[in-house]
Parts: sequence; C-alpha cells; structure tokens
Amino acid sequence: MIQLGLIGYPLGHSLSPKIHAAALKACELQGDYSLFPILPDDKQGLKDLLARVRTGGLHGLNVTIPHKQNVIEFVDELTPTAKAIGAVNTMYLRDNKLVGDNTDAAGFLSDLNRFLSETQSKIVNHKSVIVLGAGGSARAVVYALLNDGWEVTLAARRIEQADQLANEFADRQLLITNYSSLILHPFSLLINTTPVGMFPNVDDSPLPDELSLPANVFVYDLVYNPSETKLVKTARAQGLSATTGLGMLIEQAALAFELWTGHKPPREELWKIFEN
Repeated sequence: MIQLGLIGYPLGHSLSPKIHAAALKACELQGDYSLFPILPDDKQGLKDLLARVRTGGLHGLNVTIPHKQNVIEFVDELTPTAKAIGAVNTMYLRDNKLVGDNTDAAGFLSDLNRFLSETQSKIVNHKSVIVLGAGGSARAVVYALLNDGWEVTLAARRIEQADQLANEFADRQLLITNYSSLILHPFSLLINTTPVGMFPNVDDSPLPDELSLPANVFVYDLVYNPSETKLVKTARAQGLSATTGLGMLIEQAALAFELWTGHKPPREELWKIFEN
C-alpha cells in the first residue's frame, strides 16, 4: 500500500488528491494520498511528518506554500534542480537519505510549451517574459525560463524579495521592475506566480484593473482554482490567449508520482478528472 501526501497550509483548495488517486488507478496501484496541513511556523510538525518518510510510513510527499523552503533544513540531500531553484516540492527516500526534489520547473515548462503550441501562434517578439511575484513558485518558473532561453523580468510588490531572487541567479541576466512600470517593458508572455486571485478571493487580480495588456501577449496564471481566474478572464476579454496553471499542476504531479513509484501515469487520464 503506497502512502503519499501533501504538506502545506492551507490545503482546503488542493486538487492533488484527485490527481494522484487517478494516477494510482491508471497505474493499477493500491495507495492513498493524504493532506497534511502544517502551520507556517510549526517546525516540529514538519520534522515529525518527515520522520515518517524516513521510517517508511510515508513513501513520498509533495510540498506547497508555505513550506517549499521551510523543509530544506530537514533534508539530507537536495537534487541539483532543487538546489538551483532553492525550493522543494517533492520528497522521497533514496539510499536511506531524505531527498528534496523539485518537479515544478519541468512541469511548468512542459505545460507552457503545450499551451503555446495549442494556440497555433508564435511568439511575435523575442522570447521576453514578465514574471509577477518572487516567491517559491517564481523560483521554479524563473529557473525553467532562463534554461529555456527566455529574457526574464521580475515584477514584485516586495522589491527586496525580487532582489534576493535575482542575486541567486546572478550568473544570468535577470531584470527587475515594479508593477507601475510593467507597460514600459516590451514582453511577449506574462506569468503570474502569486496566489492573488486564488479561491476564495476570485475577484482579485495581480494586475491593476486599469492596465490594458499589449496585443499578442500570452498570459499564464499559475493559479488553477477557480478554473478561470480574473486575470485569465480579463486577458481573454482583450482577445489574448490565456490559461491557468492546471496543466502545470498535472505535469508536476505526474513527474513526482513517477519518482515515487517508478510508474508513468498517462496524462490523458489525469486531465479527464477535470473535463467536467
């Protein structure tokens, strides 16, 4: 019986149990995927839960806000990807070592390419992107984009957080701007990595209402609940191609599942649970 789960807080909105239940079924495996809500400052709670991975009581964990960086001090080893990103979203035991990994970057890039391909359009300008936010999710997104040859500009309400992230990618050219100057930067893709607009705050948008996005810009919102965020609605109303992060959620989950079980879940089966 495979025991899996998710660490984070809050977790009421999580769709991960549905995805992994579908993955277990598709791969004909017996198992459970549980939610483990742990308060942001509960280090002992984190330590106790991770001890269950060390002893084999749990076979793998996903990690989400606010613990993607909090868990790092408790692992024995970081994969090169997780180390470069500075955030963990997947944990497992290998050779009696607790490993912190990150499938967000690969999951995001895979879904971004799917989205851009399905629009049957090409990026008109050079590959320039503005990333809203500088938290744990932004780290994975920026890492993926830089490795894929994008010119990245960070826009964050907390400039010091953006500066810190830029310093960690000091070997790359990472630009920084503020929200009020967004329109002054030419870009072909806008990505929201902040939780603004997430259920239950569905009437919120990370962008000011008065801001009109340039023509031919693609919009990718990592928020996947609701199924159409205010940012996505606004972009589509302006005739732009826009998507939420549901595809990234599915991709990163499938990659984590493969690390835990050695089984590759069919993506079409994971997408089916959201068709209705």
